Amino acid sequence: MTESPALDLPRPPLWRVLLVGSNIRVTLIRASVLALLAWWVFGFVLRPVRVAGISMEPTYRLRQVNFVNRWSFRFSEPGRGDVVGVRMAGESVLYLKRIIGMPGERIRFTRGQVYINDEPLEEPYVKHRAPWNEAELELGPDEYFLVGDNRGMPARDHTHGAFSRSRLVGKVLL
Repeated sequence: MTESPALDLPRPPLWRVLLVGSNIRVTLIRASVLALLAWWVFGFVLRPVRVAGISMEPTYRLRQVNFVNRWSFRFSEPGRGDVVGVRMAGESVLYLKRIIGMPGERIRFTRGQVYINDEPLEEPYVKHRAPWNEAELELGPDEYFLVGDNRGMPARDHTHGAFSRSRLVGKVLL
């Protein structure tokens, strides 16, 4: 019996092995699945948001990029302390704010302290407080009170107040 000579196939260049892998068909399938998955996640689940103001400092910094999970409130309701993306004007303008008041509650600011149903609210995320004074507001059955963490700035320079549940886009990923 004679031995058959080993087939010496030329080896592909290293750059091709690193870029494409050993099987181009498998690589194309993987790339297609990855592209579809990324399109679905960033198109329907996570919404990138760039911080454009200082109202959430020091929790979120200017020009920081975060993601809002649009599916976070499909299976649970928003809760006190959640940082959410709230729709301000159309689909493209979102503000990041913290929920401090829940539906049906009474809320007021007295010398910078938040009171919910006449009880002071503990807010460890607030580092500086300006002496905000705002009259008591009773939230409706579908309203949440939203405000930023940077309370060192005057209340008139801060977008805050009661927002309907339909304007809450989702919870911010930390």
